[in-house]
Amino acid sequence: MHKINIGLTDEQRHGVMNLLNQDLADAYVLLVKTKKYHWDVVGPQFRTLHKLWEKHYKELTENIDKIAERVRTLGGYPTGTMEGFLSLATLKEHSGEIPTATEMVTKLVEDHEQVIRNLRNHVDRCSEEFHDQGSANFLTELMEEHEEMVWMLRSFIEG
Repeated sequence: MHKINIGLTDEQRHGVMNLLNQDLADAYVLLVKTKKYHWDVVGPQFRTLHKLWEKHYKELTENIDKIAERVRTLGGYPTGTMEGFLSLATLKEHSGEIPTATEMVTKLVEDHEQVIRNLRNHVDRCSEEFHDQGSANFLTELMEEHEEMVWMLRSFIEG
């Protein structure tokens, strides 16, 4: 196999790939939760939330693919099993419960905010610890997308 020579050591690349796989795992847990709430929401807010969450899970699906491709770009393999995702994720499932619409929004706000905090930390680590500005920029863009999603969700519960 050809040795990867992109200006990063193997240690730097592997460090970044570990961060990316954690971000991938969190994105997958958030996707599943968003889809589940999309299916289960009831009440007067049904149509609004159903449509918003459809938009969000489509964006999350695109981001999952981008994260996995970034791992491949760095020469690694993305985590690709539910067991792997659940072992790496910082987000937790809420299986067996069907919250109210407002509780669903609140849980998604909390999850997006956790993802944003993680991404902010990973941006810093990619740049400072691993000297991979490309991945830092990539993660900054993901963070900004989550900031927009959480703003929309917060607007719903603050209104």
